[in-house]
Amino acid sequence: MWGDKKPDASAKSPLPQQQPKSTAPISNAPAFPGEAKTMAPIDSTYPATTSSSGTARLGSTLHIKGEITGNEDLLIDGTVEGLVQLEDRKLTIGASAKVTADIIAREVAVYGNVKGNLRARDRIEIKKDGSVVGDLTTARIMIEDGAYFKGSIEIDKTGDASEEHSYTRNARSTAATSSSS
Repeated sequence: MWGDKKPDASAKSPLPQQQPKSTAPISNAPAFPGEAKTMAPIDSTYPATTSSSGTARLGSTLHIKGEITGNEDLLIDGTVEGLVQLEDRKLTIGASAKVTADIIAREVAVYGNVKGNLRARDRIEIKKDGSVVGDLTTARIMIEDGAYFKGSIEIDKTGDASEEHSYTRNARSTAATSSSS
């Protein structure tokens, strides 16, 4: 029996021999190089997902009760109860998401289930498998065939555009008044 285990040990012996070979270059590297090499792919992708062009993701097994606020795009696949506030960003409610919350964002796309009021400065999209029970307030709305919606819709043209027009009119009337004086 011992004789049988020795060949197995010799069969496993190339692995320990390979480890010292990989350890030799590591010993010339800075402290904790093995961990740095292992973590490098994760570290290099992490900043990309949290950059201004990236999208944060709340996974399907996560359950959050409370308030979510932030300044980056967000994809929710899990369960959220409370308030989601992403003033200048896009919020995507994934197909597996169950959200019971009031939502405030620049843009909202719903593929899953939402119970609560949605307010989007730019637009709200309810996709074919999406479901929304609540009131919508937005400048633009799109509800695909097959989507479920129960509530009211208020089309809110942004106040910024009307303020610009009134400012332009006031400037013109002021200019006309001063030229006629």
